[in-house]
Parts: sequence; C-alpha cells; structure tokens
Amino acid sequence: MRETDAGRGDELDAVWKALADATRRAILDFLRDRPRTTTEIVEMFPHLSRFGVMKHLEVLRQAHLVQTREAGRQRVNSLNVVPIRKIYERWVGPFQELWSGELLRIKEIAEAEDPTAKRVTLRRREKPRPPRRSVSEKKKTESELTK
Repeated sequence: MRETDAGRGDELDAVWKALADATRRAILDFLRDRPRTTTEIVEMFPHLSRFGVMKHLEVLRQAHLVQTREAGRQRVNSLNVVPIRKIYERWVGPFQELWSGELLRIKEIAEAEDPTAKRVTLRRREKPRPPRRSVSEKKKTESELTK
C-alpha cells in the first residue's frame, strides 16, 4: 500500500463506519431528495427515539456525510455526497476499468465466427494441466520408482 493510500484510508474509515448501518443509509436516502429538519427525520423513523435519530445524525456528521445548519430554532440537515464520491474514486473506479476490459475480451470471444477460435483463446489464458493418469498407471509408476 502506498503512503498516500494509507492516509486516504484513514479519512474514509468514518465514512465506511457510517455507511455500515442500515438506519444511517436510510437517513441518507431520505436526505437525497432535499434537506430535512431533524424533526422530519425523527418522524420518518417512528421506531427510533429522537435521541436515537440524533445519535445516528452525529455519526453521519462526523463522517461529513451530513451537514447541519441552524434555521431559527430548527436544524436543517443536508446530504454531502463528497465522501461517497471519494469512496467511488478509490474503490469502484479502478475496478470498473479492470472489469470493463475483461468484459470486452469476453464479448470479442463470444462474437468470433470460428467456434474453435473461441476455445483456443479461452484456453490460452488458463494454465496447462498435466494429463490425468488412471489408478493402474499410478500404481505402475510407483512400482517402477521402488525398483
């Protein structure tokens, strides 16, 4: 791991922790449409106490996934997608390129007109296997070794 990756990983740890909880992901989904007051969020999750919702919001704030501003006596919470974008750039982007190339290779093989060309191309990437021997051949080889 490169030194810069290690520093970036620490920055994203809080985001991963926040996203690991289904309730926090549901809160983020709720905030996706528009900013919401804390009261609106509490009402959306009747199975949770106000205090429980506020604890979830605090975890989301610490991960910079939610930004909160005061509007009179209310607190308005809005989604911040920047940390999610950082995760995408770090984890999804590099693998997307890898799999795109592999899928294109498979498509080319599937569209080849000559069926034997498909087999040759597929097998070229596999490691050659030693020929299988029957049980009698194995015994014969063992007896030759002991002579």
